[in-house]
Amino acid sequence: MIYHLLAPLANTEVLGYTIFNVFQYVTFRAIAAFITALIFALVLGPKFIRTLKRNEAVEIISDYLPPSHKAKQGTPTMGGLIILTGLLLSSLFWNNLINSHILIMYLTTIWLGSIGFLDDYLKNFRHTKLGLIARYKLLSQILLGLIIALIIFCGSPDRVTATSINLPFLKNTVIQLSWFFIPFVIFMIVGTSNAVNLTDGLDGLAGGTIALASFALGVMAYLKGHFVISRYLNLEFISNAGELSIFTAALIGTILGFLWYNIKPAQIFLGDTGSLSLGGILAVLAILLREEVFFAIAGGVFVIEALSTIIQRYYFKYTRIRTGTGKRIFLCAPLHHHFELKGISENKIVIRFWIVAALLAAFALATLKLR
Repeated sequence: MIYHLLAPLANTEVLGYTIFNVFQYVTFRAIAAFITALIFALVLGPKFIRTLKRNEAVEIISDYLPPSHKAKQGTPTMGGLIILTGLLLSSLFWNNLINSHILIMYLTTIWLGSIGFLDDYLKNFRHTKLGLIARYKLLSQILLGLIIALIIFCGSPDRVTATSINLPFLKNTVIQLSWFFIPFVIFMIVGTSNAVNLTDGLDGLAGGTIALASFALGVMAYLKGHFVISRYLNLEFISNAGELSIFTAALIGTILGFLWYNIKPAQIFLGDTGSLSLGGILAVLAILLREEVFFAIAGGVFVIEALSTIIQRYYFKYTRIRTGTGKRIFLCAPLHHHFELKGISENKIVIRFWIVAALLAAFALATLKLR
């Protein structure tokens, strides 16, 4: 809104100065979006926490989790509402609202946020133990992936480029997916949203790792949206990518604001409202930037968490079939619970995972010079 109101005044002088021209600059709007989203999250946090407590929308701890989690029983959940509200409000202020990439990000945010909200609502307000039936949740994620894939596939003037994946380790090397791009997009959205959901198991763990992966994607969006820098770094120039960097800055700001209330001891949990939508947002950002492999590196923590769960599940089934008794590789999955049961404190696990996420984000950004 602010962008659309003030950017047209770029050449208007006030006391001899063209002060409104700053609203044309991506860097200015990205910083403004970050600060605005952070303030929104900090201000809205206590209000949401009180409302959720009053309505008894609190976490019910599963019996499968480590015993230490029982102390968290009764903590408000659905904290993703804080993040999504701050993100959307800040983006509405500072983004170009007719930019096609931003409209796709709004579709992703609202769609997956609604699915996660419905799941949390059924569990916490209607007291349905499993929440939204898993196959309905999966089908809705697949449908979103299909819609976004078709928008990109059919709406791009250069279909060959739009359906390609860049390989960060090799210069001028891409993988052309053609029609396989559609199932690939579905896999990315479903896989990432569920991987982030699995990572949301300790106070502050998901929020911190999402912020670090978002930072890497935000830097990539800025570089690809800047004609001169992208040319220097041998990156493809994407005209819409600059607006994505503003959206990503707002995302990082609102997550940091949420972490103010989510670090141990958490006053509120992320819930599926946040984890499903944030995972999908990261996936779609990577798809629009054509940097899926780059994101797999920067978001490696999510990959590891998902793989640990898959390995644990299928190894247990395999050994049960072969020997009659299921065996486990990890004490508990996802991986962060394994370290909990080994006696490592929750704070230490979270900070170490953040450090690993920071290293992976840095490594992903370092591949820019390999192109």
